[in-house]
Amino acid sequence: MTKRTSPVVIIGSERSEVGLPAAMAILRDGGTAVDAVEAALRRCEDNLADHYVGTGGLPNARGDVELDASLMIGSSRAFGAVGAVKGFPNPISIARAVLEKLPQHCLLVGAGAELFAEENGFVRADLLTEDSKALFRSALHPSTDSVEGERTAAQVGDERYRQAAMDLVNTFAPHDGPWGTINILALDSTGELVVGVSTSGYPWKYPGRVGDSALPGAGNYCDVRFGAAACTGRGEMSMRVVGARGIVADLARGLDPDQACRAMLADAATLEDSFAAELRALALTPDGRHGGAAGQRGSVYAVMTPSSTEPELHPRSVL
Repeated sequence: MTKRTSPVVIIGSERSEVGLPAAMAILRDGGTAVDAVEAALRRCEDNLADHYVGTGGLPNARGDVELDASLMIGSSRAFGAVGAVKGFPNPISIARAVLEKLPQHCLLVGAGAELFAEENGFVRADLLTEDSKALFRSALHPSTDSVEGERTAAQVGDERYRQAAMDLVNTFAPHDGPWGTINILALDSTGELVVGVSTSGYPWKYPGRVGDSALPGAGNYCDVRFGAAACTGRGEMSMRVVGARGIVADLARGLDPDQACRAMLADAATLEDSFAAELRALALTPDGRHGGAAGQRGSVYAVMTPSSTEPELHPRSVL
């Protein structure tokens, strides 16, 4: 009896095109979905032109780059993640190490995640590039009216300045151009399904903020019986509706990937949130069907199969 092989496909959110060709080369050679997802995201994390993931990510409100990443395996629903990691350029690889070398835990954050990274031989690096630093300074420019080097006791005016600075931070928006978390979802020839996400989080965020990317069921979820899903955009909204898990539940009920992604966005849109912003989603099924949804027209996602010569852009359905 001939062994049936699974369709091979990998999909990614906007800006994943940097990593997908290397991932598909792995899958074409019979490699695993987890190797492909890690390879794709590492290349995205190393892309200095991308200011929302890895080296070059935009910093938090204190000027520190903090990274989140996670990886989930569909056959076992094993999950590994890190959050608020400083000084390590490839958080997706640390997340995989958590999954494989620290199975008693799923998520490490901050100093603990950094200690674990050091113990496992990951090399520290400066993540704040000159471009990212310039973007940060530009965003702060309207309130840089303090005297350099002044050392005086706090006065009423100092407190007003501090509050004005916090108000400014709270109004920061992403810079122009494509932005957000990067999602990668892969199906290999054995039928294994894997999803990974990596991000530097919302620009100018409060220090220590961890978004949906590090949380199973929120930023991503993967169950080989039904499918995989991942989210980008306003992570707090995805956390509140457990977005990725909801998409996979709808795939299990028989919705197609586009429908399941739209249903999650519709649910999130009912939330009261004074900081509400666009949320996007992707989904991939065990039989190779895929789709996505977004809150605005023109949104796309990238797809590669073994016959692809380069990533192909597919439109997301619109809520």
